[in-house]
Amino acid sequence: MSLENKIMDQMKEAMKSKNQIALEALRAIKSEILLLKTSGTNQEVSDSQEIALLQKLIKQRKEAAEQFSANGRTELAEKEIAQANVIQDFLPAQLSEEELEAKLKEIISKSGASSPADMGKVMGMASSELAGKAEGKMIAETVKRLLNS
Repeated sequence: MSLENKIMDQMKEAMKSKNQIALEALRAIKSEILLLKTSGTNQEVSDSQEIALLQKLIKQRKEAAEQFSANGRTELAEKEIAQANVIQDFLPAQLSEEELEAKLKEIISKSGASSPADMGKVMGMASSELAGKAEGKMIAETVKRLLNS
């Protein structure tokens, strides 16, 4: 079942249960998928594009929540976090810190990286191999820590 079909099914459920937060998050995903489809490429949306789209939406909501929290608007921050959690359910299972570290050690040994100067090489490989399985920021922090040790 495609992401778009899953979204439509979930939207129906959210409407039936009158879950406004889930409905808003699902509508945002649907909107982004439509924008991607009509961007003029005349191609089907690939799995990697869908994952990148979902990650972008989650990142936007987390950043908005941080801004709302910083300005004392906790009710709006909670709403953004709840929407990010709804969107998160459509991503593949995320790697734990231990699993991520093990995978990155494997990638570092494959690439022959030995110093922080090789971070770009490792990040390129890690980003493609771990797409959707871990947040980019977390990957970068772990790579930096492993290369500095």
